[in-house]
Amino acid sequence: MTKRYFGTDGIRGRANTPPMTAQFALQVAMATAIVLRAQRAGDQTDRVIIGKDTRLSGYMLEEAMCAGFVSMGMNVILSGPIPTPGIAMLTRSLRADAGVMISASHNHFQDNGIKLFGADGHKLDDALEVEIENLLERDLTEFLAAPDALGKASRLDDALGRYAEYIKSGFRLGGGKKQSLEGLKIVVDCAHGAAYKVAPQVLWELEAEVSAIGVSPNGRNINDGYGATAPAKLQKAVVDQGADIGIALDGDADRLIVVDEQGRVVDGDQLMGALALSMKAQGILRENALVSTVMSNLGLERMLGKNGIALIRTPVGDRHVSEAMRARGCNLGGEQSGHIVLSDYSTTGDGLLAALQILALIRESGQPASAVLNVFAPLPQILRNVRFEGGRPLEDDQVKAAIRKAEDALSGDGRLLVRPSGTEAVIRVMAEGGDSALIERVVDELCGTISHTMAEANRA
Repeated sequence: MTKRYFGTDGIRGRANTPPMTAQFALQVAMATAIVLRAQRAGDQTDRVIIGKDTRLSGYMLEEAMCAGFVSMGMNVILSGPIPTPGIAMLTRSLRADAGVMISASHNHFQDNGIKLFGADGHKLDDALEVEIENLLERDLTEFLAAPDALGKASRLDDALGRYAEYIKSGFRLGGGKKQSLEGLKIVVDCAHGAAYKVAPQVLWELEAEVSAIGVSPNGRNINDGYGATAPAKLQKAVVDQGADIGIALDGDADRLIVVDEQGRVVDGDQLMGALALSMKAQGILRENALVSTVMSNLGLERMLGKNGIALIRTPVGDRHVSEAMRARGCNLGGEQSGHIVLSDYSTTGDGLLAALQILALIRESGQPASAVLNVFAPLPQILRNVRFEGGRPLEDDQVKAAIRKAEDALSGDGRLLVRPSGTEAVIRVMAEGGDSALIERVVDELCGTISHTMAEANRA
């Protein structure tokens, strides 16, 4: 099931450059309509909802996909800018056949992407993506709807309101406490992205004192120095304002990074660890397990094991996490990068929903964020990216030999993970272990070998 266009999180590329063009987006919509109709024969609503983040190219791709679905006889509902998990939720609540999110997540504005959700609110599985890909380079005019069977397009004016109420319903304090964040001072960084309206609104409606940054999108500034991948401004704001906590979302708000009251970044591993311990104590952690990816720190795994909680690892990508959670009956999963899936509430990673769970932990404990969210000592871990142009670096004999050498060096005291990115032309090299000098040397040598080998191949 080799895929040409779909990566770990939908289709992604440079905007207005093949494949991420208006023509391609139209073809994706048409192919998706064909595949989903065949899958759900006799059970369609012929309805699809399309959302987007704040990228300039979102206008182009939104209209193209709308045209593609309408041409196939499907009715389209346009939500406007909304977090990715909002589209997953609306797909289910509106009984749509599919949901589409136009976003390149944490990438800068020059990139864009297409994420597809099925009627159940889950991202499409590999088999359906392959079926869609098989149609993308075909002439699909034979499938076009007749003139009197064309679909219609409309806008959902209350999309953000629906999502806000859904998010707030997941905030719960026990012991008869007031369901409120009153008394907490929160700085929220929305990355000039999809949550720039709804995140500050939800926190304010829950009575927090809210200071918002990264809430002035102009089509070109999404994730630019703000958000979950660039927390420095949030760290400074939290300290300068004497806030209790900082919340950083990425461009489509499906991931969360936290800054504690001391200005220190708290990653997804610590957040998942804190949630797992709390849920186990409450007796609501199903299967006594947390599902995460191969990137999660060994320190997390060891801490969980000491507390009777299993760590189930998956390939990188929150879709893989969600699939493993469903297969094993788990209700907590996520990624070190901040995608956190709480399946009792949502079908996909939701940064704002996860933030409310973390805020509930802090309110319940009466302790500062630094105490609540520091649940294990991470082992030294280094992650580096090696960019390449063309070819398959991991199939090169010299690179394979270098990987074996690195694995041998870490044997018994750490681990090595080398993988191609599913969203860009880079090889990701990660090593962790008890000896920080050793893992740094191993990563330096391996990255150097990959870079040199690919440069030699390109010159040849």
